[in-house]
Amino acid sequence: MKRLKITGALLALVSICAHAQQDPQFTQYMYNTVNINPAYAGSRGSLSIFGLHRSQWVGLDGAPQTNAFSVNTPLGERKLGLGVSFLNDKLGIMDENTISVDLSYTLDLNNRGSRLSFGMKGSANLLNVEYSRLLTYNPDDPSFQKDIQSQFTPNIGAGIYWHTEKSYLGFSVPNFLETTRYDDNIQSTMKQNMHYYLMGGHVFELNPTLKFKPAFLLKAVNGAPLQADITANFLINDRFTVGGAYRWDAAWSGLIGFQVTDGLFIGYSYDGETTKLANYTNGSHEIFLRFELFNKYRRVNSPRFF
Repeated sequence: MKRLKITGALLALVSICAHAQQDPQFTQYMYNTVNINPAYAGSRGSLSIFGLHRSQWVGLDGAPQTNAFSVNTPLGERKLGLGVSFLNDKLGIMDENTISVDLSYTLDLNNRGSRLSFGMKGSANLLNVEYSRLLTYNPDDPSFQKDIQSQFTPNIGAGIYWHTEKSYLGFSVPNFLETTRYDDNIQSTMKQNMHYYLMGGHVFELNPTLKFKPAFLLKAVNGAPLQADITANFLINDRFTVGGAYRWDAAWSGLIGFQVTDGLFIGYSYDGETTKLANYTNGSHEIFLRFELFNKYRRVNSPRFF
């Protein structure tokens, strides 16, 4: 069996991810909201199908790779939303698969389109750790003799999401249950902590053909610094999106997107590191596709910016 040589940089990376932030990181979070906030399900008023691939820290052996797929839709005129998502996240010798189901309920606050949604998330996680791929100094070390295969962990989460046609604000905790996935009293390979997300944005119409949307995402988890993503996008002729982002004390990003049809949107982003990891990687790439089928209950007449 092919074995993977883990560099010092990757060992430090695994240590950070195992004990602090485990949730996958997305640059285009404003389009992938349902993965972190279940209250978003159905809020676009259409059947929305979303797929994303992220290759992080390209050039570093065992660096994170994430694939996400989700479907969410409103349920008729009952103010309910339903979402189903699948997430695959790889880091070194670890491979996780998570299936989630989201249910939301929306209240109309006034006649101006202000809505408040509440959401619940139920998820099932399967963890695989292939110790057999490691090159160790002591091949007989009992800590690395047995691989972890499809270790099952359930979880629940919740979120709240307020939005109008031009503004949004959301808070969520996707996983309430804190669990130690593996512990041999010497080392802990994977401990799942609660992650807190706060996000928001507003669309400014600068002129009939140009819109500007600043947005932010704050992520907090015990044992790690507060992570802040600040993004600024321009939408030109309701078709072409271009912008930039900054992840506080970590990376800068360039973002582009194109509304191919009223229902099909594709986007790409590139992250450049501002930390010492820049000496070991060629940056991070993220590409996504969103396809929507508008319904008779709440048809979207023009492409939404969030």
